[in-house]
Amino acid sequence: MTKNKSNTVLYLGIAVAIGIVMGSLLDFNNGLESIYSQNKSETKVRKLINYIEYDYVDEVDTDSLLDGAIEQMLTHLDPHSVYIPKEELQSIQESMNGNFKGIGIQFRMIRDSVTVLNVIKGGPSELAGLLAGDRILTTNKDTVFGKSYSSMDIMKRLKGSDKEKVALTVYRKQQDSLLKFNFKRGDVNIVSVPIYYMINDVVGFIKIDRFARNTYDEFHAALLKLKQQGMQTLILDLRGNTGGYMDIANDIVDEFLGADKLIVFTKNKKDKISKSFATEKGDFEQGKLYVLIDENSASASEIVAGALQDNDKGTIVGRRSFGKGLVQQEMDLGDGSAVRLTTARYYTPTGRSIQKPYDHKGSINYSNDKLNRMHNGELYYRDSIPIVDSLKYTTPKGKVVYGGGGIIPDVFVPMDSTNSFYSHQNINTIGNFIFDYVDEDRAKYKTMTWEEFVKTYDSDAVLNSYLDAMEIKYKDNDYTFLRFYLKALIARELYSEMGFYRVWEERDLMIQKVLELEGD
Repeated sequence: MTKNKSNTVLYLGIAVAIGIVMGSLLDFNNGLESIYSQNKSETKVRKLINYIEYDYVDEVDTDSLLDGAIEQMLTHLDPHSVYIPKEELQSIQESMNGNFKGIGIQFRMIRDSVTVLNVIKGGPSELAGLLAGDRILTTNKDTVFGKSYSSMDIMKRLKGSDKEKVALTVYRKQQDSLLKFNFKRGDVNIVSVPIYYMINDVVGFIKIDRFARNTYDEFHAALLKLKQQGMQTLILDLRGNTGGYMDIANDIVDEFLGADKLIVFTKNKKDKISKSFATEKGDFEQGKLYVLIDENSASASEIVAGALQDNDKGTIVGRRSFGKGLVQQEMDLGDGSAVRLTTARYYTPTGRSIQKPYDHKGSINYSNDKLNRMHNGELYYRDSIPIVDSLKYTTPKGKVVYGGGGIIPDVFVPMDSTNSFYSHQNINTIGNFIFDYVDEDRAKYKTMTWEEFVKTYDSDAVLNSYLDAMEIKYKDNDYTFLRFYLKALIARELYSEMGFYRVWEERDLMIQKVLELEGD
C-alpha cells in the first residue's frame, strides 16, 4: 500500500471513529454522566490515536488529522454544521459578541503601506490622535510597510491585551512628518447597524449587517432617533445579512408586533417545539414598514422577514432570500475549537419551513445556488422563482405565502443589470484612486459638512481625473454610472458607509421601489 493510500485509510478510519464518539456525546438525553464516562468508543479512538503517534511508520500531526476528520464527518450532516478550529474561534466569537480588544481603526493595504481609512469614534486610536490617511510604518518596532502582509497579519499585530501598550510609528502626509504613538488597547465595538438616516421628512432607513449581541441595542437606539426626527415609515434593510442570534432577531421583530403574536417556533428531532411570542413592548407597532431582502439574506434575517410577512406586518421587498431554516448550537470541543451543530429547524408563524433542499453529502449545488438562480433567470424575473404548490400557506389576512426555500417577497425587484462597470474594474485600483484623490486635501474635507459636499461636488472633474489616472477609455453609456459610483465611493471615504448609502439611494432599485409605493 502506498503512503497516500495509507494516509487516506487512516483519515477515514479516524472520521468513522470520531463519528461514533460524537454520536454518543451529542445524545443529550443520556445526560452528563454518559458524556464524562469513558465508554468503548472513546477507548477505541484513544487507542487508535496512540497507535498512530507511537507506532505509525511516519511522523503524523494527529491534531491536524483529527481536525480534518471532524470536518470530513460534518460534511455528511448538513451544509450548516461546521467545525471551527481554535485559530478561528476567537475572531468569530468577537464578531458575534460585537467587540474586541484593539486600537480602533479601519485600515487597508494601499500599495505597500498599512493605511488608516477611518478612526472609530471613541476608540483608543481616536483618543490617542490618529487620523484617517495616516500610514502605519511600525507596530511595536515591527516594520509593517513594504511587506506582503495580509489583513489578518496586520490585525494580529494591532489586536491584543488591553493591559499592554502598543507603540506605533506613523507617517502623516499633511504634515510630512513621522509621529510616535504609545497607548493602551481598549474595547472596540464592531458595529452591526452601520447606517440609519432619514431619506425624506417621513421615511427612515436602517441597515442591519448581522444579528450580534449588540445589534438590538444599536437598532433600538437608531429607531428612537429616527422617530424623534419624524419617521412614520421605516425601510429595514436586511440585504446581505447572513444571520446570527435568533433571540436578537426575535427582540427586533417584537418592536413591530403586538403582544402575544407568534414570531417563530423551533422543532428538534424529538419533535420538541419551542415558541417565541411578541411582548407588550414595541416602539413601531403602528408605523409603516418595508423590509428589503435579497438572495444573501439568511437565517436570522429570514426569521425577521418571515415573522413580519406571516403576521401581515409591513411589505417584504426584493428577491427570494437564501433559504436557511436550520438552527445551530455552538459546542466546545475542549481544546479551544468548537463545532457548530444543527440541533433544530425553525418555522415561521404560519408553519413554513423555508430551508431549501440539500442532501447529506455537502452538495455543490447548495453552495452554488446563487449562481443557479442567476442562470435560471430568477434574479431578474419574478416568474422564474420556483414555487411548490403543496407548500402553500395563508396569513391571517388571507395572503398566500410559500415554504420550501427562502422568503418570497411581496414586491419583487430584479437585480440591477446596468452596473456592468463592476465586472470591468479591479476594486483595489479604483479604491487606491479614491484614497489618493481625498488624500490630496484632507484638511479641506475634514471640515466639510455633508450639505457642503453635496453642493460643491464636481462629478465631471472627478471623472476626468480618474480617466486620466487610469489611461482607460470607456464607452459613452458607461460614463453615467461611473460618475455616480465615484461620488458614492468618495462619500464613503469621507463619511463612512452612511455617506455611500446617502449617495447610492438614487440608484438603489429597492429603495426607489419603496418610494414609488409610498407615492401611490
